[in-house]
Amino acid sequence: MALFQRQEIRQTQGQSLVMTPQLQQAIKLLQLSTMELAAFVEQQLEQNPLLQRADGAGEVGTNEPVEAPQPEIVSAPAAEDLAGLTEAIDADFGNVWDAEGPTLPSFSSESGRAGGSFDGDEASLEQVLGEMPTLRDHLVAQLQLDILDPADRIVALYLIDMLDAAGYLSGALDEVVAALGCTVERATSVLERLQRFDPPGIFARNLSECLALQLRDRNRLDPAMQALLDNLDLLARRDFAELRRVCGVDDEDLAEMAREIRRLDPKPALRFESEPVQTLIPDIYMRMHPEGGWIIELNTEALPRVLVDSHYYARIRKSCHSRQDKDYVAEQYNAANWLVKSLHQRATTVLKVATEIVRQQDAFFVHGIEHLRPLTLRDIAEAIDMHESTVSRVTANKHIATPRGLFELKYFFTSAIASATGGEAHSAEAVRHRIKILIDNEPPAEVLSDDRIVEILRRSGIDIARRTVAKYREAMRIPSSVQRRREKVAGLAAN
Repeated sequence: MALFQRQEIRQTQGQSLVMTPQLQQAIKLLQLSTMELAAFVEQQLEQNPLLQRADGAGEVGTNEPVEAPQPEIVSAPAAEDLAGLTEAIDADFGNVWDAEGPTLPSFSSESGRAGGSFDGDEASLEQVLGEMPTLRDHLVAQLQLDILDPADRIVALYLIDMLDAAGYLSGALDEVVAALGCTVERATSVLERLQRFDPPGIFARNLSECLALQLRDRNRLDPAMQALLDNLDLLARRDFAELRRVCGVDDEDLAEMAREIRRLDPKPALRFESEPVQTLIPDIYMRMHPEGGWIIELNTEALPRVLVDSHYYARIRKSCHSRQDKDYVAEQYNAANWLVKSLHQRATTVLKVATEIVRQQDAFFVHGIEHLRPLTLRDIAEAIDMHESTVSRVTANKHIATPRGLFELKYFFTSAIASATGGEAHSAEAVRHRIKILIDNEPPAEVLSDDRIVEILRRSGIDIARRTVAKYREAMRIPSSVQRRREKVAGLAAN
């Protein structure tokens, strides 16, 4: 068969999306954090002579600066239409761009190795500090691997923000319970998991607990050592005779125990003290409306405001003689206009997504963390007529300041468990909580098996499989029914 070349003209029906540089920029802007967006706009201001910073009245330029959309009012729990928003984001901003959404990000734009040296000549002090992770970065990275439950993550983030510079918990668990509406048991359980994070001794509430956590990490927390930690005042007074009596050890053992305690770090987080503090800037503010519901508004103070200098563009365009100069000026003018439009559409989209998330999770904000409802990216996308990938980009690196604290938008998404009666689905977190309550209240003579828990939950309208109950129980570090029965029998025998 002969091979030859020929030219053909083909006409196809339908539309295809061409990824122009401007469209790529628009998609990129959607997933930038507030700090990253400010840095990007600053870079554009340096590169494009037709862009001007709009810091207030009297700025050079004739175009109006990009303004944020007006605040939205969520009348919960009614799911009425979004009113007052500007034109919804169109296909150019992702409605037909089916790329993978970003992975769950860290809460800071700075990350790197955990240490560094100032002895070499290759890096300045600022560069070395910039590469070092903050304490928050270090803890959140561990949280993402160890704590998968969305509600538990919210509690964990709240506890992380309660740490002082030395790594101690600066408030009581009652504050967490009151702020998030969770149970004391949940707050205590999450704290116990966080106390196993690196550096050892973190999240302690006092010096004795800090040292105990470090000794437990070294597998050296025996009863004698615990007794010594409970009587650190005697060690400070050098009352060795009383310490020997309390701990039940001789002089040699007591001296070795004291030496081991001196090798511990009483302020485990101070290694992070010299690192720059990365303050989380909320993208959205949420507050109660006087007549009910919520007011959702963008943090306009953090949004970069730019304008296109049309007067300067008209002046330099007249002075251009070569084709190359004219093309350059036209290109910069189009790029400036596109940036202004992109910033406005980004603000509109962020507000639109945040408003729908608040509407869907109204019960959490009103009643607390036990009322998180099942929510997926698709739920939000369908409600506001937007593609899932766009919602994914918008919720990445965006934070909302609420009456219950500062949260990343990603943390309001949780999986669902079907209803056995065909009604509304149940949040996976709410089901986990029910399982824990059932096990906590089981009598010693009637320990609940996983099959028995499935029966009880199905009678209450929750359609769940036995393997799912086992998975949730193991995630909460609750032993099997056989092991629980043995422990309770042993406890009764000891009494």
